[in-house]
Parts: sequence; C-alpha cells; structure tokens
Amino acid sequence: MTINTFRLFRLFGGFIICLTLAASGKIHARPHSTILAAPADVPALDGLWKGQLKVPGGQLEVIFRFQKLTGGEYFCALDVPQQKVSRMAVKTELKGDTVRLYAEEAATRFVGKVSTDGKQMTGTWQSPGFKTPMVLTFSALPDMSAKNVRLTPPYREEEATFTNLTVNARLNGMLTIPAGPGPFPAVVLLSDSGPHDRDGTVGDFAPLGLLADYLTRRGVAVLRFDDRGVGKSTGTPAVTTLDLVSDAQAGLNFLRTRPEIDLSHLGLVGHGEGGNVALLAAGQPLPPAFVVAMAAYGLPGREIVVQQQATTLRTLGTEASQIEAATKRQMAMLEIIRQTTDNAQAQAIVANMLKQNNSAIDNATAQSSAAEMTSARYRFFLAFNPVEKLTAVNCPVLLLNGASDLTVNADANQNALKKGLSMNKSVTVKKLIGVNHLFQPEASKWPLVNGQQQPNFSPEAQETIREWIVAQSKK
Repeated sequence: MTINTFRLFRLFGGFIICLTLAASGKIHARPHSTILAAPADVPALDGLWKGQLKVPGGQLEVIFRFQKLTGGEYFCALDVPQQKVSRMAVKTELKGDTVRLYAEEAATRFVGKVSTDGKQMTGTWQSPGFKTPMVLTFSALPDMSAKNVRLTPPYREEEATFTNLTVNARLNGMLTIPAGPGPFPAVVLLSDSGPHDRDGTVGDFAPLGLLADYLTRRGVAVLRFDDRGVGKSTGTPAVTTLDLVSDAQAGLNFLRTRPEIDLSHLGLVGHGEGGNVALLAAGQPLPPAFVVAMAAYGLPGREIVVQQQATTLRTLGTEASQIEAATKRQMAMLEIIRQTTDNAQAQAIVANMLKQNNSAIDNATAQSSAAEMTSARYRFFLAFNPVEKLTAVNCPVLLLNGASDLTVNADANQNALKKGLSMNKSVTVKKLIGVNHLFQPEASKWPLVNGQQQPNFSPEAQETIREWIVAQSKK
C-alpha cells in the first residue's frame, strides 16, 4: 500500500498470517511503488506472471503484475483470485536474472530466476512454516490500443496532453467526446492510490476505462490520464494526496480550453484516493462544478491502517484474540513512529519490532520496511485527516461506496465525510449492496465472455453516477 496520504503502504509489520491459510473473502490491498530500480541488464518484467501455488489439499493460482515506470523502477502487486486477494503490495528487488518479491502483509516471499527467453520465473515461495517450489509463467498485458481489440465506439476519441506547471509534469491521456456539437457536461477521472494508467488498470480490470466509455456513450465528455511517471506521462510520482490536487486542476484547465465542453458543468470523479483529491480540489480557487467521490477515505490515516489490518485478518479467518493482539502491536508501532522524531532511532526500534513479531522477516527486509514506515510521506499519511479542509467545499458532492468494500469501510468513512461536509447543503450519499472497492458487483452478476465470467463495473454504480451528473447539468 502506498501511503502518500491515502497512498497506503499497508505496512502491517508482518502480522498477517500466511496466505495459504486464508479463508475465503475479498481483500483489496493498496499496492506500493517504493521498489528498487532495475539495472539495465535485467530482463523485462512488464506484464502478468502467473503460477500455481501448491498448498495442503490443492493449489492456488497466484498472479504478480509488473508495470515499469518511466523512472526505470517497477510497480508490482499480487492477486490470489481464489482467495479474493487483489492488489496486495509487493516489494521487488532485481539483481541480474534473480527476482526477489516480498508481500509484507502476508509475511510471504518469492525468490526466482528468469529464464533466458524471459518467459518463466523458477523459484521458491516461502511463508512462516511453509516453503514450496513454484514456477511463474509470463503473459503480456493485452494491447488495448490495438484496432482488433474493440469496435470503434460511437463517440470521438483523441490523445490529450497537458502540463501541470506546478511540478513541470507532462500528463498524457485520452479525451472522449460524445457525438454531436455539444457543449457537453464533462468530468476528469482521478485514479486510486499508487501509479495507474489512464484506465486505472488493476490486473485485467480497467475501472476508469469502463466508466469513461459508459459516460461518454450517454452524453458526458471524459478526460482520463496516466499518473505521473506512468505510460506517456512524465514527472516524479506524487508524495502526498495534497500533491495530486494540482494534477486534477491541470486536467480541469485543459478541458476549459475546449469548445465542446460546457464550462459551467465541469466536474471531478475520483476513485479511492482520487476521491479525496477531488474533494480537496473542490475547496481551492477555480473549483469543479461538482464532485463524485467513489470509496474516498474519511478517517485519519492512523485509524485507516489499524482498521484495514483488523479487517484483513478477520477476512482471513484469524481468531478474535489474535486480531486483538495484532492490533495492539500495530498501534504500539504507530505510536513509536509518531513520538520518535529521530528517524534513525525510530527505524531501529521499528525494525526490531518487525523481526520480533515475525521470524520470517530477515534483517534487510525489516530495515527496508522500517525505513518506509518512518519516511516523511508515511508520517504525513498517519497524521493526515481527510475531513479537515472540507468546510471549504461548496459544490454538489456525491459520496458513493460499496457495502462489500474491505479496503474502505463504507459506513465509517461515509459518516466521517458527511460530518466534514455538514456545511454543504448539496451532499448525496449512497451505499451499493454487493459492490467492492473496485466497484465490481457480486461475482454472480459478472458477464460471460468466451464462456468465462469476467468482472465488470457495477451497472448500478455506473448509472447512479451518470444520473447524478445529468441532474447537476440541469441545474
């Protein structure tokens, strides 16, 4: 979990039990991008690496997704579909043809070597009390720009490039405009935490791309863009959520130059951290006309970390007494970080706590984790309260959450945001039953594609957003 305010690192200090012991449940962890840069001679990893993990009583498919950033480092996340684990943070270290992966949340590591043809990674998966060989096989991400992937949509598409002068970053994305002369209501889409492409891609699922298509087909122009350092966008990834506000403002200003756009009905739609970015931008000069915040955070960072760890452990079937003990250890560690301003001392204490609480963590991993947890951005996140600046938000706001979201508890976070927006008389709050953090509906409602069920963006969520935006454009 990346922690730039809401870019959650989800560094739980290795308190979570082995993935192979997990009970069924949906987990959506925040990936993090603090990954060692790869030397020039290492093999390319971009794409999906899939393998079968042999466990007592059967096997589980595991999927590592690698994406190379413009700075040369890799962003990596782990999925275990059968256990509903999605986007678990993975630290990556590359040295020659050897790849070392570590998922801190599950105290799990994989060390493997890439074959000379770059198609396989052979190594060992290790968790507390469990060790087994595993082979990962490479498959490329689908080229969504290829002409044979989809039919030409019934709207205009064009590459969009604009500049965030505040940080001198060149942002590149896609502008989709409905058929007809316009002007049209329009939105800028903002991605969740961590580096994302313009479609907000998670594994094979592209929520922002799907939402953009749905809205544009129904009369709303949409701008979506690659995050800084991703795809065709330049710049260094933002450190905090506050840093991302200028990207949203740059997107709004780009749309303000377009004659097809209705300038009086120009809004922001953000997912996860993107929802918080949208709300913060709404409290600044030249605000959007409206904001849709999907699964935005309302609780302070420290509370989010503790709550997410407890939720994850509970989903994995951990006993209540173990959850309580893990929570106490986590709170003690966070308190050490808060009170110990000397970073060297704080790192030494945290590293020692990590090793004592999880024997599977070696010295190098403990030191690396401790450095992350005492970094300026993590400290910022722990202290950040997302509702403090909401009194300045006067535009209409839609707070939309999924009741099955295990990353952002709908009730707790919606209630906090409602309280922060109490002076705003145009706030709509809606919770969607059966919808998770990625705004996917229950699996039973997924469509069949080539005989297999594929996740989709909740139709109810899509229509709720469209209907609400259209209602704002009529005011």
